[in-house]
Amino acid sequence: MLNLKELEKTLPVAPLKIAALDSCKDLAGKINNYLIDFRHTAVETSVNPALFSKHVADNYLLELSCPRFGSGEAKGMLKETVRGCDLFVMVDVCNYSMTYSVNGHMNHMSPDDHYQDLKRIISAANGKAHRVNVIMPFLYESRQHKRTRRESLDCAFALEELTDMGVSNIITFDAHDPRVQNAIPLKGFDNFTPPYQFMKALLRSVPDLNVDKDHLMIISPDEGAMHRAVYFSNVLGVDMGMFYKRRDYSTIVNGKNPIVAHEFLGDDIHGKDLIIIDDMISSGESMLDVAKQLKERGAGRVFVCTTFGLFTDGFGKFDEYYEKGYIDRVITTNLTYLPPVAFEKPYFITADMSKYLALIIDSLNHDVSIGDVLNPTKRLHALLERHREGIK
Repeated sequence: MLNLKELEKTLPVAPLKIAALDSCKDLAGKINNYLIDFRHTAVETSVNPALFSKHVADNYLLELSCPRFGSGEAKGMLKETVRGCDLFVMVDVCNYSMTYSVNGHMNHMSPDDHYQDLKRIISAANGKAHRVNVIMPFLYESRQHKRTRRESLDCAFALEELTDMGVSNIITFDAHDPRVQNAIPLKGFDNFTPPYQFMKALLRSVPDLNVDKDHLMIISPDEGAMHRAVYFSNVLGVDMGMFYKRRDYSTIVNGKNPIVAHEFLGDDIHGKDLIIIDDMISSGESMLDVAKQLKERGAGRVFVCTTFGLFTDGFGKFDEYYEKGYIDRVITTNLTYLPPVAFEKPYFITADMSKYLALIIDSLNHDVSIGDVLNPTKRLHALLERHREGIK
């Protein structure tokens, strides 16, 4: 990961403030704790301790709220000044657990509601911040990123809207298609991926995992996840395989063409441990079907790694497949809301991203290169080396 000594050589461009909406308060709290620790340590070794100390605080979280009227209308309120600050606005558009009242009826917040609250907070800053950065781990409407018929381009429109409001940088994770950044070519757009955190969490949970060609293989569940699987397999030095989906293009069910079958392309997987990697679990139907087919082909243990665990249909099917031995572990990040029941599952593992996000924020606030943060290859190699020495 980024060497903290690089941050000690420079001063922040402006005082740091994190405007975390209620949708991601828990994650923001962990990030805040890491930033406090980073800066209290850095001030002792900074090249200019007197100036750096002005940027050291016991709390970087901004007090804010988005109260609603009985009609469901809302407003954004900042309860302290942001003038001259490097403002990082955080939102989790997938947090469906939050509710509000509309004429006496309880309504769960949708991605649209969270996105509106994000714009309200940016509007409340009223152009007074030195710079506005948006941290949106799950990119709003990222699955509606291209036009294939007469339909809207929601993700591109949202990016243009945010930059028109004065946002300088947009930070996201594992965007469904990062090429959507072409909608805002003159603005900052950083797309991070968590392969290092996946492997770290997996190796902690499965310490006997052998990472070599004879015992491990990476699987792409569809053609869209190929680039993730290719990178992962190359860094780990193992083979990869992939499935492609045969769909019925004559019908549309729930807004998409139903999958007729999954077809596998790759070498023999008999007896090997497999890591299926993708950007998200929505309902999980296709992922579970892939895991079942792999087991039927003689696979050893099957580990599922996805950046976002949405679990839109609950955990019933996952429980069933775990009991039948089709899946052994499901690893997702804490970048989006996870229901409490998830942590009770014996197969569920969380890859904590809070320290990584704290380093990203600190690096951007110092205006230093984040090349090392974007590229996890060195960290993965070091992690694997430590793991192999432990196995020996």
